[in-house]
Amino acid sequence: MTYLTEERLLIQKSARDFSIKEVLPVANELDRVKGDIPMSLRDQMGELGYFGMRIPEQYGGLGLGVFEYILVTEELARSWMSVASIIARGNGLGGGFSDEQKERYLPRMARGEFLGAMALSEPEAGSDLANVQCRARRDGDEWVITGNKMWCTFADGADYIQVLCRTGEADPSARHRGTAMFFFEKERGAFPPGVQATLINKIGYHGWRTWELHFDDFRVPATARLGDERTEGFKSAAGFLEAARAHTAARATGLARGALEDSIDYAGKRVQFGQPIGKFQAIRFKIAEMAAEIEAARQLTYFCCDAIDSGRRCDREAAMAKWFASEMAERVTSQALQIHGGVGYTTDLPIERYWRDARLTRIFEGTSEIQLRIISDRLLGDR
Repeated sequence: MTYLTEERLLIQKSARDFSIKEVLPVANELDRVKGDIPMSLRDQMGELGYFGMRIPEQYGGLGLGVFEYILVTEELARSWMSVASIIARGNGLGGGFSDEQKERYLPRMARGEFLGAMALSEPEAGSDLANVQCRARRDGDEWVITGNKMWCTFADGADYIQVLCRTGEADPSARHRGTAMFFFEKERGAFPPGVQATLINKIGYHGWRTWELHFDDFRVPATARLGDERTEGFKSAAGFLEAARAHTAARATGLARGALEDSIDYAGKRVQFGQPIGKFQAIRFKIAEMAAEIEAARQLTYFCCDAIDSGRRCDREAAMAKWFASEMAERVTSQALQIHGGVGYTTDLPIERYWRDARLTRIFEGTSEIQLRIISDRLLGDR
């Protein structure tokens, strides 16, 4: 099957040129000092349509599929995974908008002017999202939200937040029931009254900040609930995970490719024992293995995205792509650091950035262990 049509190749090339010319220099400068992704860079991405790739044309988006979306993602992640991640804060994010909300919000989102954050995880509900304890109770024409949320990246810079809450008692036989997704707008760079935020110190994924949120009788209008009384928040959150996991697989592939390309360049320049280290079989074989693993992850991700865009169920394949690519990325970036030797362990080169960020891909959007659980359940069921 020919995945890379002429149109897709043009999209890929444009993203590659933008990534190397605009993103990589910024990443090399700002990641080491934990600086924010510049607004000027976000504006450029908005002009290129990256925040609206999956938004229908009627709302000002490009109306493209997940496949085109992950092509751009890989190219951006090759330079800075955080930049490849922020495009997911547009593109409809978690969905669930009414027709009126789509008309109001999606055109701004497509331009990169209205970006969001997702408050899903909790101290006791990470991969086990059905265990959410953050509560929302109805009080007249309002909902009152109380509880904590963890790992909410971009909560400060977002224009709105979607938060998963429990609205009823948990059913032991179907723990996902009694949950709902809520949406509220906020001022960019601040938190509204009733929401306190604690900064989480991370070893990587710089360029933006990650927070623990504390909701203390935070009131939102009744219309803040996405969907109706029958809409289950857990299922809404899980509904976009196929594309989200493909997005993570592409991010992992992109940053691994950055490590590979830098290693090839370094192997041609670094001289030891009178010749470039790229002449030594040990280094050549490392690079060959790295390249093969990256290509395998890429092709698995392509297959998954083609299935998503064709409307075929592919939760198993999405889990496979996310698991394989994230595990691969940690191995490849570690090998790249080894090829670079002592200089690879400094912050003078981007290798350590790829290495730090690769480690995270094995955790978010469901840990590697969760992906293996999904895959094995699809293959073996309950037996």
